[in-house]
Amino acid sequence: MKGKITIAIDGFSSCGKSTLAKALARALNYKYIDSGAMYRAVTLYALDKGIIKDGHFDHDFLVKALPDITIDFHFNTQTQKSETLLNGINVEDRIRQSEISSLVSPVSAVKEVRIKLVELQRSYDEHKGLVMDGRDIGTNVFPKAELKIFMTADPEIRAARRYDELIAKGYHTTMIDVRSNLAERDHIDSTRADNPLTQAEDAIILDNTDLSPQEQLAFALNLANELKQI
Repeated sequence: MKGKITIAIDGFSSCGKSTLAKALARALNYKYIDSGAMYRAVTLYALDKGIIKDGHFDHDFLVKALPDITIDFHFNTQTQKSETLLNGINVEDRIRQSEISSLVSPVSAVKEVRIKLVELQRSYDEHKGLVMDGRDIGTNVFPKAELKIFMTADPEIRAARRYDELIAKGYHTTMIDVRSNLAERDHIDSTRADNPLTQAEDAIILDNTDLSPQEQLAFALNLANELKQI
């Protein structure tokens, strides 16, 4: 297998999937795709177009709007970060807001949305050398990925991390709201009819409750380098 591989990282909300995936991609000089950002972008589009109102969305209207949605990624050389483009507009900051977080799981559970985005996600893997994180990457998007990692952590630790992240970005929220949002997202992600959040049989579990980002990266990088040499 000497050469580039595909790495799928799945797990619960606020487990640090994106943080690890980005760091791993940088260390390996691989392409990074944030699948969660894609679902957030669709959610933002629906919100802006009035498809979502008062926390509820028009299923048929959303499905009809899907052909009008394009999602791309741009690497900002100044910030050294990947940015999400929705129909050509940088929406990276907007899709990270708590309002989007509270609505993204119901939107991502829509079968037609998942079909569209999974097809797009698979198109990124033509030449390997890819790290993608999400909920069903190892089970559905890239079931033949050479390395699959399933991340988890204590719910209270996850809530604290998410709360600190939001506060640091200037958003106003409470720990009660964050806990409630994570619990709801876990339930929806794990029980949806189409490709729910599950651990792939050949995935390696990474419980990062007591691990630093550096320790997580070292763990994943070691796994990746071992596979690249086989």
